[in-house]
Amino acid sequence: MNNSNLKLKLKNKEVVFAAWVSFGHPSITEIFAQGPFDFIAIDMEHSTINLEQAQRIIAASQAYGKPCLPRPVSHSNDYIKPLLDSGADGIIAPLVSSRIDSDLLIDLIKYPPLGKRSFGVNRAQNYGLNFDQYISKWNENSIFIPQIESKHAVENIESIIANENVDSVMVGPYDLSGSYGFPGQPNHPIVMEAQRKVIKACQIKNKSCGTQIKMFSEKDISNSINLGYNLIFASSDLFILANWTASAIEVISNFQKVKK
Repeated sequence: MNNSNLKLKLKNKEVVFAAWVSFGHPSITEIFAQGPFDFIAIDMEHSTINLEQAQRIIAASQAYGKPCLPRPVSHSNDYIKPLLDSGADGIIAPLVSSRIDSDLLIDLIKYPPLGKRSFGVNRAQNYGLNFDQYISKWNENSIFIPQIESKHAVENIESIIANENVDSVMVGPYDLSGSYGFPGQPNHPIVMEAQRKVIKACQIKNKSCGTQIKMFSEKDISNSINLGYNLIFASSDLFILANWTASAIEVISNFQKVKK
């Protein structure tokens, strides 16, 4: 594990940057990991990345000294256990709506006595070569970030973050907008007020609070930080390629008009 610095930055509510990986080839991770990001996040919720690909991404990220946090498609231990044994530095959990959700996930992530994670040997434990060291430090160093993506979650935010093993939360603005009846409108006043409620609760409990920005720009970063967020999930590999393609369409279209 090489995530103690990230854990400390989240605890101190420093500004933290993450990059999303949505495609399975580790070369993308190797490029991102050389950037100014504090960690790499794997999006397994909205992609076709499988467990084997995730392990390669985790290894690629850590080879460059960057912690790696996957977001599994569900709260099932069928995903969480193999991801952790593959060497993930923690878990980003989608659609956490209550303290019960949060506590059950912590049970899956942490070893006894804090949780119920089973003891196995795989890449995380260096195939048994540093088993004792890994399990002795895991509960202290592992990272858990629940996502706040529903009206129910906002209503329960105080209880969700009451557990000391929650290192930060991440607001999902688009799912949140749908939950409040304004799908695709993350900047709707009611959705923004919900975000502010989450941010305020985190400030009171001295917890880090994160969000996703679609465009990785100084303006969007500043807007998020001024709102009260300190954990910024940057645009993903998918959005970078999509935005580049949109720019290429415009450039080529303009070129073809001039040629005519």
